[in-house]
Amino acid sequence: VQLVESGGGLVQPGGSLRLSCAASGLTFSSYVMSWYRQAPGKERELVATITSAGRNTDYVDSVKGRFTISRDNAKNTVYLQMNSLKPEDTAVYYCKAAISWLNYWGQGTQVTVSS
Repeated sequence: VQLVESGGGLVQPGGSLRLSCAASGLTFSSYVMSWYRQAPGKERELVATITSAGRNTDYVDSVKGRFTISRDNAKNTVYLQMNSLKPEDTAVYYCKAAISWLNYWGQGTQVTVSS
């Protein structure tokens, strides 16, 4: 199983980024997909989750109304559209695939929000 995140980078406050996580080696459409983030000196935090068919999503309060999680099961890819970015969104962002007791993680992509 491999999860590869991309799309991170440096962006100014108020800007946007779209993260992608491409999955391989698993039946992608069976997995709940999530995005987590970890800022320096802080614990890893759940940001957003989407169910296997994409019908339901959930977000941490701090990103509601700014971030959108989506998935394309035909492309084995999950996305995180991040708008109105703030300096406190700076972190390494990870995607996770979960089914039953199995969890798979990507290697992470750095997002830095700074002027």
